[in-house]
Amino acid sequence: MSHHRSSRAALGLASLAVLAAATLTACDPGADADADGAAAMPAVPAALSEQELDWAACPAPSAAQGTGDKPEDLPDGTKWQCAAMKAPLDYAKPDGRTIDIALIRAKAAADPGDERLGSLVFNFGGPGGAGVPTLPDFAGEDYLELHKRYDLVSFDPRGVGESAGVKCLDGKSTDIAMAQDSTPDDAAEEKAFVAGGKAYAQACESGSGGVLEHVGTQDAARDLDLMRQVLGDRKLNYFGISYGTQLGGVYAHLFPKNVGRTVFDAVVDPTSDTLATGLGQTKGFELALQNFLEDCAKQDECFFEGKDPAQGEKKIAELLRSLDAKPMPPKKGTDNKRPMTQGQATTGIIAALYSKEHWPILSGLLEDAEKGESAGLMWLSDLYSGRNEDGTYSNSNPAQTAVTCADNKDRFTVEDVRRRLPEFRKASPVFGDTIAWMLLACTDWPVDGHASTVDVKADGAGPVLVIGNTGDPATPYEGAKKMADALGEGVGVHLTVDDEGHGTYGVNKCLTEIVDKYLLDGTVPKNDTVCS
Repeated sequence: MSHHRSSRAALGLASLAVLAAATLTACDPGADADADGAAAMPAVPAALSEQELDWAACPAPSAAQGTGDKPEDLPDGTKWQCAAMKAPLDYAKPDGRTIDIALIRAKAAADPGDERLGSLVFNFGGPGGAGVPTLPDFAGEDYLELHKRYDLVSFDPRGVGESAGVKCLDGKSTDIAMAQDSTPDDAAEEKAFVAGGKAYAQACESGSGGVLEHVGTQDAARDLDLMRQVLGDRKLNYFGISYGTQLGGVYAHLFPKNVGRTVFDAVVDPTSDTLATGLGQTKGFELALQNFLEDCAKQDECFFEGKDPAQGEKKIAELLRSLDAKPMPPKKGTDNKRPMTQGQATTGIIAALYSKEHWPILSGLLEDAEKGESAGLMWLSDLYSGRNEDGTYSNSNPAQTAVTCADNKDRFTVEDVRRRLPEFRKASPVFGDTIAWMLLACTDWPVDGHASTVDVKADGAGPVLVIGNTGDPATPYEGAKKMADALGEGVGVHLTVDDEGHGTYGVNKCLTEIVDKYLLDGTVPKNDTVCS
């Protein structure tokens, strides 16, 4: 989001691999909620709600979290601390088996003049994003103001990273799966695509069968309420980005009386089912691509000649077509040993569209690819897919698939995809096929999902700031208004940012000031405020 942070944060981890799994829909918590909103589930035993956390210095992130260095101290010298919170695997049987939820925090800067406001809990999205390694990537710049009065806290949600992380394939097998043709053109390719999906689902079941039923958004929302109690907060102050807005919406529905100061940025549309979400994202990435091409045409250096953006789109489509026919071999003498497929090139392009900061990089990498140099686009694709430098993978993609398929009961067939392809292609000639075939992500999943839209109605909750960015490729702008309306009157406060990219806080100055005023002083902005 801003200029100096690690590549993991810079590439909009806020919404992870839309390409690796299905789209972002959620369960319907209404099914087991009483009239009060608080869910009719047995109480969590005191041994869990009153547990003392054993905070200690944080280790370097694990392979499942995406590897990297130990988190650096904040600029004011605050050290990061990590702990594990015990939570019930199954909230319907709270006395049964527990799992560890990995947490990280930086305690509020101890300035006697500033009153501590408690914890501010962040979720950076996905689903599948590990919060423990991500919070330090952002906090050193964007969250320093907030850190004056809040303990900054994040966590790996259940099924993610070090919180009973879902395990599927090993690194080598994942490489093979990632290189598979992602846009089948004939019966043989369709058959291979379906077989690959089935094998992947079976690998996840044998690697993590016991947890797959219990990694849905509803379970994660209950973890948030347990976390609130264990951290000693009367209300949950929460900052959700991308899928984190969906998690926050489900929390607000289940526990409206416990909602503290809450912000949703890059908002998921709670009224949208799998199909509508997939189409919405296809249109969103096409819009971002058009904006990138128009900008490129104005620059001194651009990967296509002339001033017509259509030329640029044509060049990209030609590149992807040629890769579909024959992957690009790795260049001799480089570290990269894998050929680049159409799917990997598409993933690399999508990764760069998350932020306009990366547009100049994308132009250069597309130029390289035309010359037969694939290393740059492969690097972006690997970053987006959670591939670590040693060839292992973080568990972001398996976790995303597991959460998505637990949350949503849509199970599509090859025939469904064939029928919808024209619609997706019309929405984007470049991305349509790839995103349409992703509809099969949950088809052979071993666990049945819940309803396919999400109830976030939160009568009696405090105000929630709901921020939509007009140029957001991953969570299209319209979703924010729908979330604000669905939260209910007097709860959802709708804000618009007229800009490019996925996520606005720390990028747009006007918006950042509004959010800080709300989180630090409780000042609620006027509904429908616009920042340009």
